[in-house]
Amino acid sequence: MARTDRLGRPMISPDYVQLMARYNRWMNVQVYAACEKLSDDQRKSNKGAFFKSIHSTLNHLLWGDYMWLGRFTQGTALAKDYPKAVIGTDFFQDWAELKAARAAMDDDIEAWAATIKREWLESDFTWYSGLTKSTRTKPAWLLVAHLFNHQTHHRGQVTTLLSQQGIDPGVTDLMLMPD
Repeated sequence: MARTDRLGRPMISPDYVQLMARYNRWMNVQVYAACEKLSDDQRKSNKGAFFKSIHSTLNHLLWGDYMWLGRFTQGTALAKDYPKAVIGTDFFQDWAELKAARAAMDDDIEAWAATIKREWLESDFTWYSGLTKSTRTKPAWLLVAHLFNHQTHHRGQVTTLLSQQGIDPGVTDLMLMPD
């Protein structure tokens, strides 16, 4: 039976968070390996995607992870001073630096996921949203689900852009992730 929060809404578990952190790393390794088959110019070429290029879309994914993990870990031993910027900022122009930052973030996400407690997931989480210019409160489990959904959404855009250039990013199904 699915667990629910105090208002009867379905929620995720710490095991789910850890699974999605592993899936996130697995997919990022695959996507970045597929992107290695392109030249820097090809990765940065405007392909008409929401964030224009593969490179900028991957930077956007890192931006979202910086924002959410920074919020989730604030005041904890895992807190880091992640870069802050407006949406659409490319933190890294250099491919090697972007790859290294992605790998470091995936380490941080997995370390954070290992600390998640059910009680925290069941609680409400309040943050200031730069996008809406307001303080917001939502169930923590919903925001964690958003973190992973955001990653999957934009990686899907990247895999489409790769496919359009004849590059197969490989299997992307969660159920086929190696143990």
